[in-house]
Amino acid sequence: MKSPAFPITDDHIHIDPVNGRGIEAAKDFLRAGGTHLFLVSKPSWSLSVHPTCGDDYRTVFDETLRVAEMVRDIGLGVHAVLGVHPAEISRLTERMSLAQAVTVMKAGLDCAARYVLEGKAVALKSGRPHYDVNPEILAASNDVLAHALDLAAECRCALQIHAESGPCIDVVEMAQRAKVPIERVVKHYGSPETPLHPSLIAKHEAIPQLTREKRYFTMESDYMDENSRPGAVIGPKSVPRYTNLLLKNGLISQDDCFRIHAETIERVYGVVITVG
Repeated sequence: MKSPAFPITDDHIHIDPVNGRGIEAAKDFLRAGGTHLFLVSKPSWSLSVHPTCGDDYRTVFDETLRVAEMVRDIGLGVHAVLGVHPAEISRLTERMSLAQAVTVMKAGLDCAARYVLEGKAVALKSGRPHYDVNPEILAASNDVLAHALDLAAECRCALQIHAESGPCIDVVEMAQRAKVPIERVVKHYGSPETPLHPSLIAKHEAIPQLTREKRYFTMESDYMDENSRPGAVIGPKSVPRYTNLLLKNGLISQDDCFRIHAETIERVYGVVITVG
């Protein structure tokens, strides 16, 4: 196969051989011109895991790493992002107290941090519910997020956050308290107005303008790889397809591709992206 002329990195994607297309979805990404992806752990319930302690998340994390190896074997660069989905708090409180749920989620993040320290993952994942919750749940979720930021500081790694739509301005102060550089706090499914690092859905209309402004951002598909929701959020071909479309239409250059898909990735995650 001919070496690609430039890198194309999906900053947030799921590959799930159990509930979705699995390696075939990764092959779609590769065939469309993708070179690297950040494989994000799925919520525990999607793998029929029902945590009662932090170590129960090992099943989820080990499965993510197993899939990462499968994807790596087809010729893609893969970096794992491990953590506890913020919606876990709603699931956990169906069978335990809120205080217990917070303890389990924090312990799950502690477990994920050990994988980062061992070099098995490059970033953590946390956040807060993207749907309406009562003030008590929101406060508890912010407590979990603050713990994730403390762990990111200890591990000197990036943190992807899944949260409500909008800029999440208050997270800046939380990151500053934890001494995590703002550029290493990634707003997954982000928007241009966030002061955090925006990871934009690949078809976001602001990408050409942000590129002209030399703004730092990354691109993602948030592909869920679930047969029950085919193509959600957008398909695995999306990041390479939209990148090449922008390039073909003269809206970005090959230098821009290196900036978005390699230089910015290194700035945020500390990993080197190369092709050829």
